[in-house]
Amino acid sequence: MKKLVVLTGAGISAESGIHTFRDSDGLWEGHDVMQVATPEGFEANPKLVLDFYNERRKQLLELHPNKSHYNLVDLEKNFDVDIITQNVDDLHERAGSSNITHLHGELLKVRSSVDESIILDWNKDLVLGDFCSKKSQLRPHIVWFGEMVTMLDKAVEITKKADVLAIIGASMQVYPAASLIDYIKPNTPIYFVDPKPSISESNFKNLTIIANVASLGTQKLKKLLNN
Repeated sequence: MKKLVVLTGAGISAESGIHTFRDSDGLWEGHDVMQVATPEGFEANPKLVLDFYNERRKQLLELHPNKSHYNLVDLEKNFDVDIITQNVDDLHERAGSSNITHLHGELLKVRSSVDESIILDWNKDLVLGDFCSKKSQLRPHIVWFGEMVTMLDKAVEITKKADVLAIIGASMQVYPAASLIDYIKPNTPIYFVDPKPSISESNFKNLTIIANVASLGTQKLKKLLNN
């Protein structure tokens, strides 16, 4: 069974009602990302940061996977599928995908402020005074700007094994995630699903562009891969 590695970004969750991580004006849900997505922001105003992610968590719990998430689950019938996602939602999990690596953390988890190996499932509000077993404040399990993408090495190893690479709803402009395409084997087929593709056939060999939103694009991807 061929290994299909799928790199997903904000575009795959947009049809579920999740806004992109950062708008063109540099704001995330009306907030300066430096205030709510950096260690310095958390140190300066932890309550603001916790409240911000509490709202994002509540929104996520009200949303559902869309057709594109389920199309990727369907591909597991004929491929060994590994999903590497830049998204912090759990929509791939809820749709039923088997192998998911979150590069930028998970909104429905929290971790210790002093020991990042202490990670807890969390689907309620996180407030000041919620401590880990080491008596330290819990924080969102999100990779903030300036922090190491600890899952990158695992993602690189997965990408190296790809027989086919599909990129869905990812701008390919956010690093280090965008660098994963450099690790595929020579002549590996690449499929790029995005209504406004940021790369072209002149950039990569064996590239097929599907210029559609994720739900329609993944439907076309299924047909192409299963032919």
